[in-house]
Amino acid sequence: MKPLIIAMALVLAAPLPANAQTHPRTPRDLRQLAQQNGIRIGSAVDLTALREEADYRKVLNREFSHVTGENAMKWESVEPERGTYTWEDADALVANARRHDQKVRGHTLVWHNQLPAWLTTGVEQGTIDDAQLRDILRDHITTEVRRYRGKIRAWDVVNEIVDDDGAMRQSIWLTHLGPGYVADAFRWAHRADPHAKLYLNDYNLEWNSAKIETTYNLIKDLKAQGVPIHGIGFQGHLGIQYDYPADWANVMRRFADLGLEVAVTELDVRMVLPVTPEKLATQADYYRRALTDCLSVSACREFTVWGFTDRHSWVPGWFDGEGAACLLDENLAPKPAYQALLAVRRS
Repeated sequence: MKPLIIAMALVLAAPLPANAQTHPRTPRDLRQLAQQNGIRIGSAVDLTALREEADYRKVLNREFSHVTGENAMKWESVEPERGTYTWEDADALVANARRHDQKVRGHTLVWHNQLPAWLTTGVEQGTIDDAQLRDILRDHITTEVRRYRGKIRAWDVVNEIVDDDGAMRQSIWLTHLGPGYVADAFRWAHRADPHAKLYLNDYNLEWNSAKIETTYNLIKDLKAQGVPIHGIGFQGHLGIQYDYPADWANVMRRFADLGLEVAVTELDVRMVLPVTPEKLATQADYYRRALTDCLSVSACREFTVWGFTDRHSWVPGWFDGEGAACLLDENLAPKPAYQALLAVRRS
């Protein structure tokens, strides 16, 4: 072998310096992207679509390593009549996840919305008093968390408990149980599954200063009391007609400094219809920036989108004239936002 060839071979075989950066190949899908970056990328799941649409099921299980039931684990879904439980959808979500190496986020244990009619009517009519309401809440949390003990990575224990003005949200829980219901909920959930990560989850925490301050101080106080709260969930419902929340990464770090795990739990990026190439490009940039922000914070362990296809999106039903919020279109074709995510790397 000629000396020049030998020298080149030795150079190519030499180990990289410790400070050298390697550039992994472009990932083939979101699951591989997540693996390369040491994070779980997830999606909310429509259980009817999971059962009935083979193409939806195939994409979900190929792309995502984390799943959240869009509605399957909410109180009105699991106990529509008092003492009568319907676990079929929640069980199906968990079973599918276990078959496809997906972790599960339980959503949600305590919320002011989507409560069963028997509960809200009973409170309104006075047939359920405050002491009974506390017992009912404890039993609900204990029953659901215990059923899936060891099968849920993280629970959204309390959801949307701070209003946009920074005040604690007025709900049947605050009105009838007082602010102590928050600590109680975390303690009951922890007792039912000591290994699950327990989260406070909310919207507009990405940018709303009043909401951020109240939530931060609440969690700081809970931790001072020894309450088992482990994570903060940023829902991330964004719209391209509004500025991207440029300080989001710093807000994540602030909560992480309290010793919390961080997750983006419900990301979508809606637009005013009709769809145009320019709007899709802006949407792609928002998705890219959101994942970049998450990866810049070592405590950010999960990046979940609230549905992956425009075929099954909550947005058109809630925001008149808006839509196209997901990574894939109605035909499950990747949009520019999907490709933008594949290009993101942890810095």
